[in-house]
Amino acid sequence: MSRPGDAVLGVDNVLFAVGDLDTAVDFYTGLGLPLVFRHGEIALFRLGAEAPGLLVRSESEPGGGRVWLEVPDARRLSTADEPFRVATGWTVEVADPWGNVVGFTDYTSMPERGRPA
Repeated sequence: MSRPGDAVLGVDNVLFAVGDLDTAVDFYTGLGLPLVFRHGEIALFRLGAEAPGLLVRSESEPGGGRVWLEVPDARRLSTADEPFRVATGWTVEVADPWGNVVGFTDYTSMPERGRPA
């Protein structure tokens, strides 16, 4: 098992919880961020030429920032939290003392979309 920071390949996405997705889409497109997709209660915006984006998710309790970092295999990290499945593979999230969350996510289910290890 490795420590999370030792295996970071790069930024995956920045995630924000928002109170209303329609308002968030209007706000972020108004800032000039191109909308990549909107599905259900999430929307992804492009942040420059990079693959990582700003993912906003409608939640009943908005606030609390998240950043996800790409790792080769989130299941092999030694953290107190258990990995959970996401569309691309696995993720482990760890909260700091103030409620900000760092997620370590992999692309084991979609390796063609991930970075080389």
